[in-house]
Amino acid sequence: MRLLLVEDDEKIARFVEKGLKASGFAVDVAGTGPDGLDMAIGTDFDTLIIDIMLPGMDGFALIEKLRASGKNTPIIVLSARGRVGDRVKGLEAGADDYLTKPFSFSELLARVQALIRRAGNSTEPVSLSYADLSVDIVKRQVRRGDKFIELQPLEFSLLEYLVRNRERVVSKTMIMEHVWNYNFDPMTNVVEARICRLRDKIDKGYSSKLIHTVRGAGYVLKAEDA
Repeated sequence: MRLLLVEDDEKIARFVEKGLKASGFAVDVAGTGPDGLDMAIGTDFDTLIIDIMLPGMDGFALIEKLRASGKNTPIIVLSARGRVGDRVKGLEAGADDYLTKPFSFSELLARVQALIRRAGNSTEPVSLSYADLSVDIVKRQVRRGDKFIELQPLEFSLLEYLVRNRERVVSKTMIMEHVWNYNFDPMTNVVEARICRLRDKIDKGYSSKLIHTVRGAGYVLKAEDA
């Protein structure tokens, strides 16, 4: 899952970015309204977290321009302006949620996860499953059959992306864009290395393999008899 944080306070931006990355998200950060607008329009994010008091363009205007452009990405306003009028204005501009500063990171994380679930499908469960593999999105737990599997945050995000796109081939570029937050470098082997480690944890010891390499195309999560 890839998020955009538009926040000009460097201390808050670093705090939120660090927390979200530790929770397995890829995070891009913009420090001004115009930069945030360009990034939000030019890239597909799963959720946007936007401050109100931004240089160049305030958050209200940013949200209005995004909605006018046709972008329906879920938006959380994160602002020190907590008056009822400000909250109403943010929601009327097109935000989906509004959280005031100071805030609890655990609450921000819960709201992000809730928005992503609602954006995907209003009845989507908090867990994903395929074959004998189960992924609990909220508890961030993975189980294959009766065995719990411990994953690092990036490994969890990679597996979640594969499960959400089960039986579809995803390229290295797609994985880099959604799991990591930097552009694809054809010379790097970071995806192959992480897939290899994930495959060891998910498939090792099982007769039926789930994670497959599609030569020249990418990777797919698929049961061998599918």
